[in-house]
Amino acid sequence: MSEANRIEEGGTTPSKQDTVTQPARPRSRTDLLRSGFGRNLGLVVALVLLCIVGVATAGDTFATGANVLTILRLAAVIGVVSVGMTFVITGGGIDLSVGAMVALASVWATTLATQQLAADYHWIFMVSTALAVGAACGLVNGLLVAYGKIVPFVATLAMLASARGLAEIISDRKTQIITVNSFEDFFGGSLIGVPVLIWIFLLVAAAGWVLLNRTTFGRRTFAVGGNAEAARLAGIKVQRHTVALYVLAGLCCGIAAVMLMARTTTGSSTHGQLYELDAIAAVVIGGTLLSGGRGTIVGTVFGVLIFTTLNNVFTLNNLSISAQSVAKGAIIVVAVLLQQRLARRSTS
Repeated sequence: MSEANRIEEGGTTPSKQDTVTQPARPRSRTDLLRSGFGRNLGLVVALVLLCIVGVATAGDTFATGANVLTILRLAAVIGVVSVGMTFVITGGGIDLSVGAMVALASVWATTLATQQLAADYHWIFMVSTALAVGAACGLVNGLLVAYGKIVPFVATLAMLASARGLAEIISDRKTQIITVNSFEDFFGGSLIGVPVLIWIFLLVAAAGWVLLNRTTFGRRTFAVGGNAEAARLAGIKVQRHTVALYVLAGLCCGIAAVMLMARTTTGSSTHGQLYELDAIAAVVIGGTLLSGGRGTIVGTVFGVLIFTTLNNVFTLNNLSISAQSVAKGAIIVVAVLLQQRLARRSTS
């Protein structure tokens, strides 16, 4: 019996000697740009170019160690918010309420009652209050999106208005001064010459990277963001996971509120203005897809540093906040266009 007849009748397949292997296609420049290494390399180059511009325009003022610490200290707060935003966007959602949640958490954690408890016992009461408020707001967002079937844009927009309004009611639109010295001493201090706020940012970013890239939770986040229906058919509880993502984002907002309270020694309903824009911009610049399914904590950290450095360069050159906003908007548009172009090339 010939070999062709054996194959047709369910017999053996051709031997390995008869199998023709195709040579591996060499990686093109587009493949390198689409890879995580290529994207991060591009972000590093952009950050270095910004630093060169800063040195050229602001001179020694930009290149000082004190200014570097200032950039990192300013990046720390929005960086923690951006880590939480990375999880939400990777999971196929969006959160427009992060700034309002930061404001509400800071106000609630600095009320007279909370500060009195912190003064009588420990400043941990202020921290736990901020974390609880942030997580609770994230829980509401997650329930509305996952079980209420409300579009994330609409649900979080409603939380933005509600949380900001509640913060104004609690504080009576007044700035609440922190009087707990132990809180200020701990979070306003330094460790090995580096401010505690920067250490907190590094710890949150490291924990976020491990959670996203080395755990089942992270793999499920990629699956839900890439195709929620396929994830459901694979046995993932999509609704429960979506709620967890928004709670995580709210928790990050609570941590950011504590950091902002330490940096300004106040709690205010005006805290966190436009944080949603800064966080989304940093996440998108870092390489996370707005459509979900792909996310990177390392890229988000670089995105935060790029925007903070850009703001610092603008400030040192006496450029207006309006010019900074225009630059941010333009960078976001360019980043999204590049993502779409690379996505089209990958599908073709």
